[in-house]
Amino acid sequence: MRSFCSKLVSHARFDQVIIALIIINGIILGLETVPWIVKDYFPLLNWGNNIILSVFILEAAVKITAVAPQFKKYFGNGWNLFDFTIVVLSLIPASGEFAMLARLARLLRVLRLISVIPELRIIVATLVKSIPSMGNIMLLMSIIFYIYAVAGYHLFHEHDPTHWSSLGVSLLTLFRIVTLEDWTDVMYTAMELHPLMWIYFVSFVVVGTFVVINLFIAVVINNLDEAKADRLRELENPASHNELLKELKQTQESLANLENKLRRFDDN
Repeated sequence: MRSFCSKLVSHARFDQVIIALIIINGIILGLETVPWIVKDYFPLLNWGNNIILSVFILEAAVKITAVAPQFKKYFGNGWNLFDFTIVVLSLIPASGEFAMLARLARLLRVLRLISVIPELRIIVATLVKSIPSMGNIMLLMSIIFYIYAVAGYHLFHEHDPTHWSSLGVSLLTLFRIVTLEDWTDVMYTAMELHPLMWIYFVSFVVVGTFVVINLFIAVVINNLDEAKADRLRELENPASHNELLKELKQTQESLANLENKLRRFDDN
């Protein structure tokens, strides 16, 4: 049984079937937001949800059986633990006080695409790996925001109290500016006080938007390259003893088949 489960999990079609089921599950969840579809086809949608959940439970059981009795190989993998947690949460009854929680748990199944598709796992690993570096950039950005917010309060709070009435409101205004959402309206209002006030806004946009955000992008790209390099190193790991024996056995079988074909050819 363990050997069969191991071969099944390693089969190329296994992940493809799981990906297809996750996509179908996402479509079903989307259809459940349409009132007339829920009214006319609720039994069919519920039937589909139950079948997909059953397959996910079976998938987890197969993967656990494939590594038995060394269960640490399954539960020690963060992605497997993520999938297992989603399956367990999906078992919450979709009725009573837990109905909303059950619906949200079913929605989490769509996130399983991240764990199944290797390229998405690399992207998520990159974002997680970038958090420490982003912390330093966030600190730099906080200092810049604070300086400009205090300066903006003193410069504009009397002329434009809507956007600069307090430190908190000034910070929200600067966040609006850094997203480039109608920031020119705030600038033109300030320029009514003095024509040279554009210097304040343009300098903040340059520092806040182009410099800091590009630093974020640079950190993510750098960590993405490192994550890809780690993935390549994992793929290039030397084969285990069992894998070498398996390849040797396959080579011997191929040689035996070739030898039989040569003998038949000589007999003819």
